[in-house]
Parts: sequence; C-alpha cells; structure tokens
Amino acid sequence: MKIFEKEPNLQFMNKRNYAFFLSGLIIAIGVFIFFNHGFNLGIDFTGGTNIEVSFRKDVSEDELRISLREVGLAKSMIQRIGESENKFFIKTVKTLEMKASGEGTNEGTENESGEGEVGGGVSKLIEKALMSNEERERSANKMDLNNVSQPEIAGLLVSKGVPRDTAEETAAKLITFKSRSDNSTLGLIGSFGEIEQLDLKKQALSVLKENTYLGSFTFLSTETVGPQVGHDLRQKATLATVWAMIGMLIYIGFRFKFVFGFAAVITLLHDVLVSLTFIVIFQVEVSLHVVAAILTIVGYSLNDTIVIFDRVRDNIKLMRGHGAGEILDRSINQTLSRTIVTSGTTLVVVFSLFFFGGEVIHSFSFTLLVGVIIGTYSSIFQSCAWLKIWERKAIGRKKK
Repeated sequence: MKIFEKEPNLQFMNKRNYAFFLSGLIIAIGVFIFFNHGFNLGIDFTGGTNIEVSFRKDVSEDELRISLREVGLAKSMIQRIGESENKFFIKTVKTLEMKASGEGTNEGTENESGEGEVGGGVSKLIEKALMSNEERERSANKMDLNNVSQPEIAGLLVSKGVPRDTAEETAAKLITFKSRSDNSTLGLIGSFGEIEQLDLKKQALSVLKENTYLGSFTFLSTETVGPQVGHDLRQKATLATVWAMIGMLIYIGFRFKFVFGFAAVITLLHDVLVSLTFIVIFQVEVSLHVVAAILTIVGYSLNDTIVIFDRVRDNIKLMRGHGAGEILDRSINQTLSRTIVTSGTTLVVVFSLFFFGGEVIHSFSFTLLVGVIIGTYSSIFQSCAWLKIWERKAIGRKKK
C-alpha cells in the first residue's frame, strides 16, 4: 500500500545531527531525573503486597488513605479500578511494610531467607484499618463472612456441631455465591436474606447468623512478593533485555554486515533509553508488564529497521555511482509508506489499549505507546544515521 503518488525525496541524512541532539537531550533529561527521583518500581521488583479490595458503598481514595494512615501505611499506592466501580488496588512496598508491621504489631520479623512474615501481617493491618468501629467490635466475637476462606467457614461450622459434610457443602455454596458473575459488588454478600436463598441446612444457617457478620468490604486477591524475589526479578529482567540485543546483533551481523548489526543495536538501545526516560518522567510503575512491553518495543523497532537495511543493501548494488547519503535517503523514502502504514495501524491498537484497557494494563499500554512512536522515529532518523557515520565500512563509499 502506497501513501504517496510519487516516491518522496526527503533529505533525512541532512537532519541527522538534529536527531542526535534531540535524542541525546531526552536521554540526558531521563538520566538527571533518574538520579534525583529514580524509577517508580512496582512490587515485582521491590517486594511488597498488592491487595485488590471491593467495597459495598462508595469510597474515595482520600478516605482510604486516611484509614491507612492509622496503621502507618498512608504512603501506599491506591489505585481505583474502573470509574464506576468501588474496587481498588492497594500496593505497599516492603520497606513500608516492615516499618508499619513493627510499629503496629511488633511482629515485623523476617525468617532466614529474608522473606519474612510481613505480608500476612500487612494484609491484617489493612483489613483492620478499613473496618468501621462497629465492625471492629463485632470482629472480637464473630467472623466476617465477606473476608474468610472456604476452609475457615467449614471449620467454624464443624466447631459449632455441624456435620463435616454439611459444613463443607455450605462453605462451597457461599464461596461460589460470592464469586458469581452477576454480583454487582463482586465478592460481597449484601445480607443474610441472600444467604437464605441458597437452600442451606437450617442448622448451618443458624450457626452462620449467630457467629458471623457481613463486612462492608472484601479482599478479592492478595499478592505478596518477598525482597529476594524482587531482586532476582530485577536481574532477570535486565539480562533478558541484554541477551535480546546480543541475539539481534548476531542475527543482523550474519544477515547483513557486522556494522549493520552494531547500528541496529545502538538504535534499539536508544529506543529503550528514551522509553525509560518517559517512564521515569511520568513515574509510571515499573513492573514485569513494563519489561514485556520494552522487549516488544525492541522487536517492533528492529523489524522496521531490517526492512530499511534490506533496501539499503539492494541500493548499494543499484546506485554504485551515488554517495552514501543519497543511498540511505533513497532507501528510507522507498520504505516510508510502509513505515507510516505499519506504525499507524499499530498505534490505533495501542491507543485503544491505553484509553480503554483499564488501569490494570495502563503501564503496559503507556510503554507500548511511547515505544511505537520512538521506534518509528529511530528507524528513520537513527539507524541509517549511524550507517552514515561508518559509511565506508557499511556502504563502501568514501565520505565526500
């Protein structure tokens, strides 16, 4: 598919120094911000706890932060899931958890592996902070039916004289009911009237009414990552990126010339650094999803670069009487329609992910959005510009 009726004749190589300056300036800004603020690392790399919580009534982020301040977790990251839902992610980092657990429970101890028992303690702290005064009084003698597991429900029923088979059947029905797809407040039981519709045994229902209450919130999921795991993930993420670039250097060096591979790797390194600059500027949370997006960017940018390099290789033979700048400009212009169409269609998808994909994949879609734009720019203004610097080895033309 062609966008232009005639092949354009844009002089990209004449603008290469401006492109180098612009890229260098962006990367320098990123380095400055990094050393002053650092990355906003997620729990994948720092260790910590990520809790997904659902509320029955409307709750604001400010109200949640005030509640968490009581247990020393006011600096936790609070993220609403969807605009119309009362669901939130509460994310805490390991250092904050250690301090809060030590101050709030005096149980902030770690085991020999360094993982510790802080994660479970922090979830209990958060649960306590979110309770109303009435719920705290009830919790002293009763079990919150909206925040218990199936074995805990069965254990309560058995301890009160309910036969084990009946207890396990009742617990299974309650857990299934809480997770039903048509539940407007996912994970929550609104009233005991709803439970009565489940056709439970009278004895089991009576025990539940006497020994449990229905809390105003529930933890939909709790994810805990230890500090050692976070350290290992940082190393593996870095190695994955490095080995990906080395593999691409070998591939392009084998298919073209080594200098082509070197230019491609510098271009890919440029794409990664510029993408990381925007990540650190906007303090996007760096998680394994972001690492996956960066590796995707590397592959996407390389694909476009190889198409241009392939045309350069053909034009070296066809344009023997022309200089390196003319060959490189001609190659970029010949593939410009393809570059615009490919990048444009990809951006439509990435824009959709960014605006409509929700908070869960926001950091992933943001990284992809920046990466596709940067990758398109670098394929045009960086990859061939580096070949122009080493034109004698790359193209076999002496500099004029």
